Amino acid sequence: MDKYLGKRLDGRYELQEIVGVGGMAVVYKAYDNLENKTVAVKILKEEYTGNEEFLRRFINESKAIAVISHPNVVKVYDVSFGDLIQYIVMEYIDGITLKEYIDRSGPLSWNEAVQFTLQILRGLQHAHDKGVVHRDIKPQNIMVLPDGVIKVADFGIARFARSEQVTITDKAIGSVHYISPEQAKGEKTDEKADLYSVGVMLYEMLTGKLPFQAESAVSVAIMQLQKDPTPPRDINGSIPEGLEQITMHAMQKDGARRYKSAAEMLCDLEAFKKNPAITFDYDYFVDDAPTKFIPKITTDEEEKEVKKNPRQKGKSPIIPILLGVTITFVLALVLILLYAFKFFTTGVDEVKLPNFVGMTQEEVLASEYVDKYNIKWEQPVYNSEYDAGFVCDQTPDSGSGVKEGGTVTLTVSLGQKMVSFPNLYSQTLDHAKALLEENGFNTTDIKIEYEANADVEKDCIIRTTPLAKADVPSDCSITLYVSSGKPEDLKKIPDIVKLGLNVEKAEETLNDAGLSLGTVTEVYSEKSKGVICGLAEGFTPGQEVERGTKINVLVSKGLPETLVLNIELSGNGVEQLVSAYLKQGDKEVARDDDANLSQKVWSFEISGVSKFPQTYELWYEDGINDAVYVKSVTITGFEEKDGAVVAKTR
Repeated sequence: MDKYLGKRLDGRYELQEIVGVGGMAVVYKAYDNLENKTVAVKILKEEYTGNEEFLRRFINESKAIAVISHPNVVKVYDVSFGDLIQYIVMEYIDGITLKEYIDRSGPLSWNEAVQFTLQILRGLQHAHDKGVVHRDIKPQNIMVLPDGVIKVADFGIARFARSEQVTITDKAIGSVHYISPEQAKGEKTDEKADLYSVGVMLYEMLTGKLPFQAESAVSVAIMQLQKDPTPPRDINGSIPEGLEQITMHAMQKDGARRYKSAAEMLCDLEAFKKNPAITFDYDYFVDDAPTKFIPKITTDEEEKEVKKNPRQKGKSPIIPILLGVTITFVLALVLILLYAFKFFTTGVDEVKLPNFVGMTQEEVLASEYVDKYNIKWEQPVYNSEYDAGFVCDQTPDSGSGVKEGGTVTLTVSLGQKMVSFPNLYSQTLDHAKALLEENGFNTTDIKIEYEANADVEKDCIIRTTPLAKADVPSDCSITLYVSSGKPEDLKKIPDIVKLGLNVEKAEETLNDAGLSLGTVTEVYSEKSKGVICGLAEGFTPGQEVERGTKINVLVSKGLPETLVLNIELSGNGVEQLVSAYLKQGDKEVARDDDANLSQKVWSFEISGVSKFPQTYELWYEDGINDAVYVKSVTITGFEEKDGAVVAKTR
């Protein structure tokens, strides 16, 4: 079992489950007992707590997001950098990544792609205004909430744009399919690098494909530097021309020809959103200093001289021609002699080959050695000694004599071979061991711990370390938690919800039943304020649990003052929505005058709802046909979602 699960950090954050594992940190869903809300806690992995570079990045992330407060950026609530544990407390996002969204749905409609990109750019504009450059914009770092709201996450390698300190590890950092050419070359980056990555994401959303794909990361990085992507409309002909132009403008390899700011790209996207037929006058291939042929200008003095000496006008051209030929011959001879001198003095000398092993691909590509040697990249291999992306072998060896221009073969590590850990829940111990061996794991040193469990049969697996489906090395340490059978002393959870008890009385009732009160969470409810209105997930009235178990409960804080009503109106045959409003009888309850057809969901804020169900009439107008539609909407209840109280309807 993970050492932190079930623990409470600083007496406040109760870690409930692992929701994500990254390169340097583990993210937990947690409950903030002080603020009574669910949060995400990102804890730096134990193996990196002593690594100055990883700690620097982790602290840098907290600094970066601490200065940012925007609806499209994941909020940070708290940070802690003690000697034993370092963590960041953030907004808990109940959604999926944009990468998962694209994988599930394929190419997005251009409407949806534009809506997502606008939100991403708004979040980035705010970050850039605060001097923060993300530097790792990719779909895996963009969260999509169920209502379509976008949150930019993971500022782990962000850097303040005004910072002058750049370390070796800051070169060419980010995800190779989305990094800008300047990042691939290891140059300093500014906000235009983020805009390039946004362009790549927009390309992927519209086409369902990445602009550059190859077998190795190095090949992709080289493509980012040298190759132009296939125009999106060649892949998906339904993409409007103006949107293709915006995408390609954001992906210009030369940062000077790219959008200069998120605000500039937002401006073009907003213009396109209003008029999808719009096109933009971008000149991608402009000669800033074109060759011009200027006619000779003759002065008055020259005209007089010609008149005085007519022969001058008709001078013989032989002498100037001979003089020109002679000068050209002399220059050519000098160049040949210089080249020969260089060849015979340096061309044949062998230079000691540097040690490339231990360098990253990006560092090699950004170094002076790219021009000195013909670097050939072998197929990457698994290597337990070097992390993924680092050179693990070279031919010839370092210190060998190699002429400049000679071939040097480098092999890049794929890191230690990782295997997906199988799901062994409820499997017998013998079958679990067989499955592990089938998947290439070593079963000779497995640690087995027995626990009483009411839900899993005796001698079957309750849980495992590592977790199921985690990518781990095949030689990792494995602990199997095995059921020793049902606990002998079981107690039933009393129905404290049905009894309508307050917290104090509920605790007494639980104690009388041989149980105890656990976490108390306040939620909106139709029940009176302060009354137990439910049991937390994992507990049900009448359930048998071990004596002394802590029962987590939900306490009512009454009905909310306002409700957000989200209504789907797309696909109703309306050509152009100009307004939408709610009525109850003759009384107008809420209105949205900014409705437009590209929206999928309209939101109305309703106050003073005292009982359920409540029925309203939704009126919305068609600006093309000058028609008014009426739809009945019944609110049956509500739920808390992403910090808002949202109405449930039928």
